[in-house]
Amino acid sequence: MEKTRVLFVAQEILPYLEESPMAKIGRYLPQGIQERGKEIRTFMPRYGSINERRNQLHEVIRLSGMNLIIDDSDHPLIIKVASIQQARMQIYFIDNEDYFQRKFTLTDKNGKYFDDNDERTIFFTRGVLETVKKLGWGPDIVHCHGWFTSLIPLYLKKAYKINPLFTDAKMLLSVYDDEFSGSLDPAMVKKMKVEGLTNKDLTHYKTPNYVNLIKAAIEDSDAIIIGSEKINPEIEKHLKTIKKPVLAYQDGDSYIDTYSEFYDEVLEG
Repeated sequence: MEKTRVLFVAQEILPYLEESPMAKIGRYLPQGIQERGKEIRTFMPRYGSINERRNQLHEVIRLSGMNLIIDDSDHPLIIKVASIQQARMQIYFIDNEDYFQRKFTLTDKNGKYFDDNDERTIFFTRGVLETVKKLGWGPDIVHCHGWFTSLIPLYLKKAYKINPLFTDAKMLLSVYDDEFSGSLDPAMVKKMKVEGLTNKDLTHYKTPNYVNLIKAAIEDSDAIIIGSEKINPEIEKHLKTIKKPVLAYQDGDSYIDTYSEFYDEVLEG
């Protein structure tokens, strides 16, 4: 029997960023799922704060070199990889000079969100799916963590659905307490446009604030996991109205078994 393939797309992963509940899940969940007999691939952004030498990142030439067009501009896609030896797993990093060379993650040194975070998330999420296409590795489950990954459900279900690698993939979204205030660039909706997306698909993104991004991601997901003890109240309320499997917040270390079983249920669903 073929192993179930799980693609993890994470906003934060230890040890590449400071410890947070999301970064810990980003680090230990893929390892745990692999140890339970599933095949994994894991992606995150190559933020400029990640020390490449210390973490032994190196470019994967055969996967790099594509250009993604965002807002009529070409942006070269660079793929790097590093290994977490004790976990026997590789992490793929999506990199680009314009978007990921600054020495911070999503905010500047004063804690202000970068003006181009909309383009950065578009580049990152499309870059993940293009790289998976190049790997020729069709996932059974795609599991996203953090608002920065939240465009994956839309692209996977609408724009990439025609690709046989993605046709049957089930989309899982973990919702965390990673809310940002205000809104991303209102022109985001225009920049997101790719073949296969209609104006109707993009309705939620006309006001790209946190709640709308997450609601849109929920709409295009097959199942939801509540990843933090407390999440945005509006999202919490919204989750009570949807007819999709929702896994409640899991405390403690036994969450990996619960997640693994949840994956199986969603696949059987």
